[in-house]
Amino acid sequence: MRFWVGLTDWDWYAYLSAQPALDEVNFWQPGARRPVRLDVGAPFLFKLHAPRGGSIVGGGYFAHFTVLPATVAWETFGTTNGAASFDEMASRIRRYRAGFDVHADQIGCMALVEPFFLPRELWIPPPASWQAPTQVGRTYNTAEVHGAALWEQVLLAQAALGAREQPAVREETMPEDRYGEPVLVRLRLGQGTFRAKVLDAYERRCVITNERTLPVLQASHIKPYSQSGPHAPENGLLLRSDLHTLFDRGYVTVSPDLRLHVSRRIRDEFENGRDYYALEGRQMRLPARGNPPPAREYLEWHADTVFRG
Repeated sequence: MRFWVGLTDWDWYAYLSAQPALDEVNFWQPGARRPVRLDVGAPFLFKLHAPRGGSIVGGGYFAHFTVLPATVAWETFGTTNGAASFDEMASRIRRYRAGFDVHADQIGCMALVEPFFLPRELWIPPPASWQAPTQVGRTYNTAEVHGAALWEQVLLAQAALGAREQPAVREETMPEDRYGEPVLVRLRLGQGTFRAKVLDAYERRCVITNERTLPVLQASHIKPYSQSGPHAPENGLLLRSDLHTLFDRGYVTVSPDLRLHVSRRIRDEFENGRDYYALEGRQMRLPARGNPPPAREYLEWHADTVFRG
């Protein structure tokens, strides 16, 4: 199993390690370059810069990479960007990237789920193979000596912390699995990761209008999370903000044959709606190759439960 050890901003770590029960974090990069390519579910460890000891202080599991303007990254991940406010986040980005324009320039976003943070007494010393000039991070592999030893230390630290089994990796402390290769399994996504994955799945275009203006595009749950709808791409649609509002309130729906339908209630209640009725019956845009289409069960649920036809 390949995993990554990434150099971590102290303020990012200090803020997030103080937050209870996080289900995701955004390990952002000041530039748009992707630092590493990992399999979904691969561990991603946090290592402090050398002035603070260079220890490994926590980690998470890789879920998605995308590139976003800083403003959209904040709207997507909020305080799980590791800052209490957007201004604080922007200030940190400028610390690493002089002249950064928060509206025009983009940052890399590594969405990590099931993050864990180790108390100081469980911090893990850097591997002997770590080389000081490294500026971003380094890949390790459990099939190699240094990688296997480091992963063993991580498991021991999690056990000492009393951490529950991490859903991204099969339990490795049972005797029958003790020397086997870890197996990656399906992740439970957080809200921000869900938004980022839906945004990229539909190539940053509204599924109905093809609108590409990023600030007005929103990832909509077909079945709300509050009603047991998962943070999963097959339960998502990328919609222009006004259509998102109408969808959530039942004034429009997408049928299982992937066509938009508009409720007569828009006309009855608001004496308007001409622009929306012009979209009646329009075939929605399909996600890019390799991404799941909307699940029929969620579309049927919305049409039967929410749509006010």
